[in-house]
Amino acid sequence: MRIHYHKLMIITLDTNALLAALLNKAGASHLILKLIVKENLRIALTTSVALEYEDVLKRDSLAKKLNLSHEQIEEIIDLLILLAEKHSIYYRLRPNLLDEKDDLFIECAFASNSQYLITSNIKYFKQGDLQNHPFQAITPGDFYYLWRRKNE
Repeated sequence: MRIHYHKLMIITLDTNALLAALLNKAGASHLILKLIVKENLRIALTTSVALEYEDVLKRDSLAKKLNLSHEQIEEIIDLLILLAEKHSIYYRLRPNLLDEKDDLFIECAFASNSQYLITSNIKYFKQGDLQNHPFQAITPGDFYYLWRRKNE
C-alpha cells in the first residue's frame, strides 16, 4: 500500500545521524535513511542544513572514511534534496545551545513542524533556552524503534 506524502511523518536529521547512516549499513541511522529513500518517511531540509551536510561529508578525512568521492556525496545530498520537504527560514532562532551549529537543525525542525529531530547528541538539544519545542530530540535507535511500533 502506497502512503501519500501528506500523511508521512516529517523528521529533521542531524548531520551526525546522516554520517552514521553512511558509515554503518546495519545501524538504525541507515534504516532511517532507507525509510526516507523508500518514501516511507519525509526529511525536512533547509538550505543551511543541506549545506551543512555537504560541508561535513566532503571533509577529506570523512570522505575517505566513507569511501565516497565528492561526486557520490553530492549525489546522496541531491537525492535527499529531491525527496525532502523543503523549507525557508524567515526568523533565526537562538536557543543558546552549546554548539551554535546545532541552531540550524532547531530552525529546520520548527519551520517544518517536524515531529522528531533525530540526533546522536540529544543532550545538546535538551540544553539552552528552548525547552518547550514542538518536536522531540531522539536518538536514531529510539526513533527507529518508535517508527516500527507505529508502522509495522
